Amino acid sequence: MSDLPVLQSGVLAGLPGVRHAFFTRKGGVSMGLYNSLNVGRGSNDSLDDVLENRRRAAAWFGAGPDALNTCYQIHSATAVVADEPWCGRLPEGDAVVTRQPGIVCGVLSADCAPILFADAEARVVAAAHAGWQGALNGVVEATVAAMEAKGADRSRIVAAVGPCIAQPSYEVGLEYLDRFETARPGSARFFKPGETPEKRLFDLPGFVLDRLAEAGVERAEWIGRDSCAEPDWFFSNRRAFRQGEADFGRLMSAVMLT
Repeated sequence: MSDLPVLQSGVLAGLPGVRHAFFTRKGGVSMGLYNSLNVGRGSNDSLDDVLENRRRAAAWFGAGPDALNTCYQIHSATAVVADEPWCGRLPEGDAVVTRQPGIVCGVLSADCAPILFADAEARVVAAAHAGWQGALNGVVEATVAAMEAKGADRSRIVAAVGPCIAQPSYEVGLEYLDRFETARPGSARFFKPGETPEKRLFDLPGFVLDRLAEAGVERAEWIGRDSCAEPDWFFSNRRAFRQGEADFGRLMSAVMLT
């Protein structure tokens, strides 16, 4: 196993037969903007470096790189079931669900919310990628439903939201407030006034936790780390845009049955 620095959640830590990690940007081989654990094949980083970083993430779980199952993420509400290692294949979707030991369910993020799920009794785990679109359109509900189809019980599922952009860093226009209120009335409570009357600050982790609660996941938490505000620890799309950088790396969050 590799000794990469990782963050963990109290609600997932200690679950029998479940191993999880929210990886940081530390411990990899990438250089420059991608320093150092960039796992994003969609970035302009060296592919060899990205593959080595993915190998290191898989090795943290005691697995080979072929067992690290991630999707070609499209900000959807699609959850893909993994019954076997994908060996580098990238099906379209934004969540990976399995009940097979040794398969690492992973998602990539750089401000969007990574969510790790587990029903330790049914031995079903999942990882989901929830940006504002996926969260609004139902990726949480789709992941829970896919876990149930594999034998999980939503009343037993526990979930943790990893490093993502937090409300103080996430300024949006009023059109976001209108869109959320139209789709899910009452969502205004996740928006605070921004610097100008035309701006609002959106609470992405709070909204995701609310979606989890409505889906019947009774034990859930956000680990409380703001990807945009902590450049030494996390990659951030929004921070890169603000700083005029040409690209950004991607973080890995993953869970596995042992």
